Amino acid sequence: MTLQAEPVRAQAAGAAQPERADLIAQAHQRSAAYGLRPYESPDFCPVLQSELKTRIERSQSLFTYALPVMETLYDQIVNTQSMVILTDADGLILHSLGDDDFLARADKVALRPGADWSEARRGTNAIGTALAEDRATLVHGADHFLEANQFLTCSCMTILDPYGKTVGALDVTGDQRGFHKHTMALVRMSAQMIENQLFGNAFRDMICIRFHSRAEFLGTLVEGIVSFTPGGRFLSANRSGQFQLGLSNGALQAHTFSSLFGLSMSQLFDAVRAAQAGTVQLQLPSGVKVSARVESKTSPAGVAARGAYPVHADDRDTPIVPRSLAADPARPAGLDDLDTGDAQIRAVITKLRKVIGKDIPVMVLGETGTGKELMARAIHADSPRHAGPFIAVNCASIPENLIESELFGYEEGAFTGARKKGGIGKMLLANGGTLFLDEIGDMPLHLQGRLLRALQERAVSPLGSSKVIHIDVSLVCATNRNLRELVANGQFREDLYYRLNGLVVRLPALRERSDLDVVANKLLRQGQAESHAASEPPRIAAEVMELFRRYHWPGNIRQLCNLLRTARLMAEGEAEITPDHLPDDFLDDLRERQGTAAVPVTQLLPGAQPGALPARLADVEAMAIVATVKAHNGNISAAAKALGISRNTVYRKMEEARGLPHPAG
Repeated sequence: MTLQAEPVRAQAAGAAQPERADLIAQAHQRSAAYGLRPYESPDFCPVLQSELKTRIERSQSLFTYALPVMETLYDQIVNTQSMVILTDADGLILHSLGDDDFLARADKVALRPGADWSEARRGTNAIGTALAEDRATLVHGADHFLEANQFLTCSCMTILDPYGKTVGALDVTGDQRGFHKHTMALVRMSAQMIENQLFGNAFRDMICIRFHSRAEFLGTLVEGIVSFTPGGRFLSANRSGQFQLGLSNGALQAHTFSSLFGLSMSQLFDAVRAAQAGTVQLQLPSGVKVSARVESKTSPAGVAARGAYPVHADDRDTPIVPRSLAADPARPAGLDDLDTGDAQIRAVITKLRKVIGKDIPVMVLGETGTGKELMARAIHADSPRHAGPFIAVNCASIPENLIESELFGYEEGAFTGARKKGGIGKMLLANGGTLFLDEIGDMPLHLQGRLLRALQERAVSPLGSSKVIHIDVSLVCATNRNLRELVANGQFREDLYYRLNGLVVRLPALRERSDLDVVANKLLRQGQAESHAASEPPRIAAEVMELFRRYHWPGNIRQLCNLLRTARLMAEGEAEITPDHLPDDFLDDLRERQGTAAVPVTQLLPGAQPGALPARLADVEAMAIVATVKAHNGNISAAAKALGISRNTVYRKMEEARGLPHPAG
């Protein structure tokens, strides 16, 4: 089968682009030069398990940082006949995650751990070709050199170590009939996330400058990161840093901090000391002005106790700068980022700071949506384990018969339906980092004893295995249930309760907080940054903020976040979010709570004069939802996620839209 045999599919995947067509043609030439023939069967001889283990150990840092990112990436593509693959620099598959039914098909072409997917062995394919070209590569359908692989569509991005050397590749492979143009963007972002974590860990004892021309992009994947010794000698820069500086890592080796930014290190620290929230203004060699934050991740214990940077031998004249002025936006938000002015939240943070790093389990209580997982991530980000994985397990969302295998892992054939290669448990994935057990009150009683044993012995045994694997995890749990009551009713083990009950903190409901304005505006900015929009988000109108203050927020911060996401989309291109942009169910709920179901929303405001919302606001909203579904090619789940509403709401609004004029496009 040739590339010309399927012009429709090739064009759908972008093969019509001349640059991509040339890349595929060159890859086919290399494949033929390796002596491969299109009709050949794939090589079904993966390396021995002992060799695979050795290769994983050789890529241990890559493996450690990639696994949680792979889990997150897989959550984005689950049930799409796809799999996520990690390889080393030679194209050997180290680990994979995927839908069971697709894994069975992939196994027929040896797309599994231990298999070599370099071009020399598999011909043109996204993994081998990306590694050969050292660039992001899409190989779709008939682009594959071997005909046996042409049922696949593959998007792959190479992963660089902190010094710019290719150490592996991240790939999403699926059935070519399910090709989606956004898959490559997800792969690129995930690979960059792994690279930034590798970079941060490699230079944790050095000075890192995180910068971007737009201050709101600090802490996102697109920020530039450049590392120096405390004396100002250049060490390395990430991809975005090299792009913004306009120089490769090789060219940057000839530079110092002073030659790049026009300041001495002493002047930099003076600027940090005087700056608000640790953000300073710097100028790149190109003349572009950027916002920047300075960080030093670790210091000797004695210096850390004084809250200062260490003084290095090659930098005796560098002034000591308080650590509180340094930020670490590459990690998830830390505790300081969650302190938005509410006294109750500040009291919680003060308690947490006293136990972080002390091997004391933390229990976070609070209503649904109050930000318990966000708090857990902040604890991890500020802990000595921040370079390790953060693994979250929702005990309420996993089917009861799967919780044990999810937590502890399983061997091949451990139970009916088990994947052929077995599975790594969440507790083992969290080794060296933080394990977050959300909704711990919903864990089945018969598994609580095994969890207690694992925590006490600091070891797990996968299902179907006699081996014991020692683990080292920090534990954070959360629940919206009354555990004392569950213990009294025999629904929760008392011994496990006391094992988890180290420091207990309670997050206030959103309606009880005094910082609603700050939280709403912060969520709005975050949503705009995550959508990669170049423009500023619309403002929240004063009358909308007043409605927010009068609302009871049963879904708390999660509900507010979803509501703002929808309102931001509805107000796209406008300066303000007004009541016209708020979802009908929010407005209806507000009216019902105040016993004014029939009045316009403007009359819910103090001192408001009679008035009315646009008569067809519901129609406008329904049409916007239809447009979003259309933009996502009819994928209801994707549209619901983009709008921040439930699938049922999407279906209901689409029914309401029947008979309305359809949006153009």
